[in-house]
Order: sequence, then structure tokens, then C-alpha cells
Amino acid sequence: MINVLFVCLGNICRSPMAEAIFKHMVEQEGLADQFHIDSVGTGDYHVGDPAHPGTRQVLAAHSIRCDSIARQLNRRDLAEADYLIAMDESNARDIQRVGRVNGQVHLLLDFAENSPTREVPDPYYTGNFERVYQLVSAGCSGLLAHIRAEQQL
Repeated sequence: MINVLFVCLGNICRSPMAEAIFKHMVEQEGLADQFHIDSVGTGDYHVGDPAHPGTRQVLAAHSIRCDSIARQLNRRDLAEADYLIAMDESNARDIQRVGRVNGQVHLLLDFAENSPTREVPDPYYTGNFERVYQLVSAGCSGLLAHIRAEQQL
């Protein structure tokens, strides 16, 4: 089973959005039984909270279910994840601070074709959930193609 973990700061906006989109894509490709997909935050600000209403609304508008509950990144996550996918450089640095990483750490938008940026802006501050949805979707599509090629799926 391929373990993919999406990481942002609070685990209520970007990483649960990426988790939901990636799960949807994997299901559409008939690969759900090949993956374990989850999301976490590097901070503990929102532990136990559902995804931000803006995240849930934009996902619902695209017919994607989101049932994520925020939790904080821990050492077990680092040991189990094959792919740790950060939303920005700060998240990527914070992943390394938690402990020894066994899997690969990447920025999500490094997988997005022709992305205007390497970092997913936080809609918690900007309010632009649709733009973030478009960026995250592009990154998830590229990530799935990368994993399929790397894992020969």
C-alpha cells in the first residue's frame, strides 16, 4: 500500500483539500485499494476540527466529499509515509524538524505542470478557496502521474 500524506500548517484548508481531491482522483482511476491517503498539520491550532467551511464548500461545488478531521503531524507519520507532500516551503522545513523522515518530501506544486508558483497560498488568510482548489487539483494530478510511473501502477 502506498502511503501519501499531505501537510499544511493547521490541517483545515490546504492539506484536507489535497487529501480529498487526491482520494477522488485515485478512486476515479480505480486505484483506491493501492493507497492510504491522509492529511495533517504541522501545528496543533485546529486539532479535532473539521475542514474549514471554505474548503468544504469549494470541494462540494466540485462534487468531492471531505470528511477530514484536523490532526498534528507526528513521528509515526514520518515513519509510515512514502510521500510527504507539503503545501509550502515552511511546511517542508517543519516536517524535517519533527524527526527522521523515511519517505520522500516534496512540494505539491512541483508536480503541477506550468504552475505559476511552487507554494500553495493559504486560503485561511486570502479567502480564495477556488484558486487554491485549481492549484491543488493540478498538483494532485501531476503527483498521481508521478506515483503511477514510479510505482509502475
